Amino acid sequence: MKFKSEIPAHNWNKVYGNQAGTIYQSDSESCWYIDFAGKVARFDYRNILKLKKAVYQIDIEELLLDTSKSGDLEIIFICACDHCYVLSILEIISLKDLLQGTFVMLELNHILRDRLHRVAV
Repeated sequence: MKFKSEIPAHNWNKVYGNQAGTIYQSDSESCWYIDFAGKVARFDYRNILKLKKAVYQIDIEELLLDTSKSGDLEIIFICACDHCYVLSILEIISLKDLLQGTFVMLELNHILRDRLHRVAV
């Protein structure tokens, strides 16, 4: 895979990944990298929260039940961000899973640090 050789291993920490992509955190750059849908996009924390909100607001059930002749694509554009995604329903589900897993891992990390700090004190 071409992208894997470009990852500066000392800079990026894998937070979560699934079959469709991976999210990395860069502490030195204070940002996030999302490897998804054939591209790597850089987000600050505020924009990754906006992306999460935009993806969570998509009604997948409505898209699946829609019988009109319109395409089954969604365009996800985040204000103040250079990145835009044009995704199929399956890609939306995969991105939603990727974001959910990432935020679960972040919450778990927060809980572990909190518990370890309490034990150490």
